[in-house]
Amino acid sequence: MFTIEQIKAAHSKVNSGADFPRYFENLRALRVSWYETFVTDGHTVYHGTNDYETTSPARYTALPIAARANPQQFQADLQAHQQGKTDYPTFCGQCAVLGVAKWIVRMEARTCTYYDRENHVVLTEVIPTI
Repeated sequence: MFTIEQIKAAHSKVNSGADFPRYFENLRALRVSWYETFVTDGHTVYHGTNDYETTSPARYTALPIAARANPQQFQADLQAHQQGKTDYPTFCGQCAVLGVAKWIVRMEARTCTYYDRENHVVLTEVIPTI
């Protein structure tokens, strides 16, 4: 099974959202099935086969998540992040302000779905093949 150290090594190669498709492929190679990242403090729960699960520690001081999501602005900020215009901490701050509480990446489906505080879908996107 994969470890947080292996995931950290894969993540260390990410400089911006533009690097996400390669990071996704690296996690697939580790046999991560899906993962859930929480914007409030940046911790992630990674899932593998046979109910295997490991959790990364918080990455930053807790951020308050806005009560209402702003899908239009979030989509614009996400696009900028994917183009390498913002770093990860900036993107997480934008998510919090725009009411995005978490995202779930499903490897087999090649999707990343963003959710608000009430677990309503804000946006689902297909992860491009590299």
